[in-house]
Amino acid sequence: MVINQSVLSAITIHATKELPHEACGYLAERNGIIEQHYEMTNIDKAADHFSMNPSEQFAAIKEMRKQGQKLAAVYHSHPETPARPSEEDIRLAYDPGISHVIISLAVPESISVKAYKITSGQVFPENIEITPEASKTK
Repeated sequence: MVINQSVLSAITIHATKELPHEACGYLAERNGIIEQHYEMTNIDKAADHFSMNPSEQFAAIKEMRKQGQKLAAVYHSHPETPARPSEEDIRLAYDPGISHVIISLAVPESISVKAYKITSGQVFPENIEITPEASKTK
């Protein structure tokens, strides 16, 4: 996974802003580079799981198509646990083509961001390559 530094910074800020709840959103890519994030509302307002606002999801996908982008990943934060998929994250991962980016805020002075592919209940770590290119945010 290749992601712009500014997008990585933005999702980390989003995760921190939503404490004590999980933050969530989409990451959009063009030409293999994640260049934009779309913040979603965690309608569950919970520290241990999230549900995205469906109208925000549809609007984000519509905007991605308009911008010539495609959905590359779902991101969410873990306010108190490591940056690895929970049992619920694994159970709810329906699309094996989508990456899952998790931001752990368990150690505030050392925020951790990791990516995974989840296929049929199996978790596969993904490398994250950070590029310095500018991004757009929504």
